[in-house]
Amino acid sequence: MAYTLRGQVLNTFSENIYINKNLRNKLDSTDMDADSPPAPQKKTRTHESCHRFSKLLLISFIIFLLLLKMLFSVALITLSKKYSQLLDEKEIIKELNYAELVCRKQHLLSKVWSCCPKDWKPFSSHCYFTATGPASWRESEEKCSSMGAHLMVIHSQEEEDFITKILDPKAVYYIGLLDAGHRQWRWVDQTPYNESATFWHPGEPNSDIEQCVIINHRYSGWGWNDIPCSAKEKSVCQMKKIYL
Repeated sequence: MAYTLRGQVLNTFSENIYINKNLRNKLDSTDMDADSPPAPQKKTRTHESCHRFSKLLLISFIIFLLLLKMLFSVALITLSKKYSQLLDEKEIIKELNYAELVCRKQHLLSKVWSCCPKDWKPFSSHCYFTATGPASWRESEEKCSSMGAHLMVIHSQEEEDFITKILDPKAVYYIGLLDAGHRQWRWVDQTPYNESATFWHPGEPNSDIEQCVIINHRYSGWGWNDIPCSAKEKSVCQMKKIYL
């Protein structure tokens, strides 16, 4: 009986030691876990990567919008200039009462077109038109002015030869030369009168009361002659070419 009681006491004591030992091990394990740093989380890394990607995507989108805005602005400015130029050209055509322009390229590879109104003759940088209705010098100049032109101005032999080839040798045509007084000749476009580049008929000018000039054909060929400004004659108008 005494032996049995002693055995029970020993067993109970052994169980207590085993339980205490297990409890101590668990406590030590908990302390170690508390002291050790937490392991990196995969979710945190994934979130950071997504954040960087979103930021990069946003910056790229903003840059794209800025570039698009710049391209749109350049295109808008270009279109505005083209539209303004077109309006100017239409306004010119409207003012000059031209229903149609005849245009030619300046050079084979050039993008610039030089134009004259229909029925006008091109030469050098100008266009020429023969007005058939007889009128005084002043009326003739007003008629040319209504078309955005003026009476013809001649400064070279080439210009003289060009216009005489398209004129009727039986007709008389006013040009833009006028006596301002005391034989002070001047051109209607205010360019200087050069005596060394004149084409008067022999013996002309010959009268102080004849203050306007015509071009006509005589036995000696084409030349200039002074006549009264009130005489009713045909005329030649001249204007600068229109460039497109």
